[in-house]
Amino acid sequence: MLRAEKISKEFIRETKGTNRFAAVQETDFEISDGQLAVITGRSGSGKTTFLNMLAGLLTPTDGKVFLDGTDIYSLSDRELSRLRNQKTGFIPQGQTAIHSLSVAENILLPYTLYGEYSEDAEKYAYELMEKLDIINLKDVRPSELSGGETRRMAIARALIKKPQIIFADEPTGDLDDENTRTVFEFMKSISENGASVIVVTHETDSEKYADRVFRMNSGILSEK
Repeated sequence: MLRAEKISKEFIRETKGTNRFAAVQETDFEISDGQLAVITGRSGSGKTTFLNMLAGLLTPTDGKVFLDGTDIYSLSDRELSRLRNQKTGFIPQGQTAIHSLSVAENILLPYTLYGEYSEDAEKYAYELMEKLDIINLKDVRPSELSGGETRRMAIARALIKKPQIIFADEPTGDLDDENTRTVFEFMKSISENGASVIVVTHETDSEKYADRVFRMNSGILSEK
C-alpha cells in the first residue's frame, strides 16, 4: 500500500523579492493494491509535482510518504533508488530513452542496472512489446522512433519488473485514440492483476477505467 501523510510542496521563486509558491497544498493520499486512480486537472495545477512526490522523485516540503510501511524519504539515495527499482514503475511525461541502446535493451534496463538480467525477463519484455505493438521495433534505436512509439517503449520499461505500483505522467500524450484506448485497457488489466496504478492525465475518457478519480486544482487535491 502507498500512503502519504500531510504532504505539501513549496518552491521559492523570485518576483520582485523572494516568495514561496505552494505547488501542492497539504494533503493525505492512500491507494490499495489493485486500484487504478486517475488524477486530472489543468496544466500547472500541481499534478506532476504531486505524482513525483509519491514516486520518490521529489522530496516534499512537509509530510511523509510510506510504501509498505517504509518512510521512503528517510532512506538514503541508494536505498531509495533500489526500492523504486524493485517495487515501482514510472512512466515519465518527457522522453527518457538511452539512445545508444535498442528498444529491447531500453526496456530491459531496470534489470541490467542491478545485474538481474535473465531469460525470463527477456521473454516478458517480448510479451510487453507484443501487447504494445512495438515488437517489430525491438532492435531499433530510439532516434528512429516516433513520439508515440517512444512513449510505448517507456510504458514497457516501467512494467518490465512487474512492479506493485505504477506511476504514469500523461502516458498517452503522444498517442492517437486507438492506442490511447489500448494503453488504458492495458493499465486496467495491470491493476486487475493486483498492482496499484496512479495516472496523471488530460484524457477525458480515462475516468471510465478508474476505480478512483481525483482532481487537482491550484495545488488542492480532491476526490470525485
